[in-house]
Amino acid sequence: MCVRATPNLPPDPAVAAVGNQSIPLVAHVIYRLDVGGLENGLVNLINRIPAQRFRHAIICLTDYSGFRQRLTRGDVPVFALNKPPGNSPVTQFKLWRLFNRLRPDIVHTRNIGALEATLPAALAGVPVRIHGEHGRDIDDLDGANTRRQILRRLYKPFVHQYIALSQDLASYLQNRIGVPPSLIAHTYNGVDSTLFHPAGEQRDAVPHPNFSKPGHFVIGTVGRMQDVKDPLTLARAFVRLMRAMPGAQQRLRLVMVGDGPLRERARMLLAEAGVEEYAWLPGERNDVARMMRSFDLFVLPSLAEGISNTILEAMATGLPVLATAVGGNPELIQAGVTGTLVPRDDPESMARAMRAYAESAELCRRHGIEARRTIERRFGMETMVDAYMTIYDTLLAKNAGRARSGS
Repeated sequence: MCVRATPNLPPDPAVAAVGNQSIPLVAHVIYRLDVGGLENGLVNLINRIPAQRFRHAIICLTDYSGFRQRLTRGDVPVFALNKPPGNSPVTQFKLWRLFNRLRPDIVHTRNIGALEATLPAALAGVPVRIHGEHGRDIDDLDGANTRRQILRRLYKPFVHQYIALSQDLASYLQNRIGVPPSLIAHTYNGVDSTLFHPAGEQRDAVPHPNFSKPGHFVIGTVGRMQDVKDPLTLARAFVRLMRAMPGAQQRLRLVMVGDGPLRERARMLLAEAGVEEYAWLPGERNDVARMMRSFDLFVLPSLAEGISNTILEAMATGLPVLATAVGGNPELIQAGVTGTLVPRDDPESMARAMRAYAESAELCRRHGIEARRTIERRFGMETMVDAYMTIYDTLLAKNAGRARSGS
């Protein structure tokens, strides 16, 4: 169920749709529900938490897309508050009124774009307020943005518990924001290792007429084509590799799945270098698991990352992973065992690493096998779901006596 909120309250049936009032309600507040790692993790979590344990509502400060159709539970209303850019007292007022109507047991905000919701949640007396840090944006790649640090410190009194998806983010909260370690929980994303599984003896065919010959080596990536994901570095690295590797035109193919503002620039960069026919940029796809099984190597060129869902999905598919050594990537990839790490914004280093894989089937096989084993040991979906439910249960028990008085 979806509700596009106006300055008036949502209708009573939408609020009632969250179900049995005796089951704790978690109101998840995000900036926008659309294709992305944060949103993918949220939907996976809601779909897998048993309905008898927690109810859910999703509050989008701005809006949502068709991505909400990935919710498999029919009792999760999605609210869109249509927040304008910048500060919006009207949106704060909408949040306060909505919290008072929903009366959630937990408000769980994610990333700085939704952090402001902790204030109206506190004023509405929500007993448990959790904030998750999932990654960084292009204007704060290393957490050095002073304005963002100040904002996080200002809202710190309204947060009972922080969840950091990587050790890098946990250290940032402790050292830059001054959050006590006791208030920081660290939990990794999980991946559906049944949906994302290795191909058979041969990789699946790329759904493109000139990308599936037996001798092709397919380099693939999946992600939104925006600045922080830096798809242009991958395109430049591919151009260098095509020029440096003997027989590249017969062997190498590049698949860049995803849409966004840099998609056309990446296509033009490849075209200007004369290698466009060896690259395919199909835009957004709804068959990512199948696409992953058509790759020989997965590459993530991001300038910043939290814990990347696409890295986990690639590892679960049994692919070697080449990624930039930023954020939580070194926590996922064991260099020389499950993949390779290179500096960010360095197409030459990326091209050399891609060539090493293209010239060694054994290296690809060995790293891919170890990547899958790592997923099975550490990053299963059940592990992630259990971690979140434990956090929710612990905080609800701790704050059972907290009155709804803005404390």
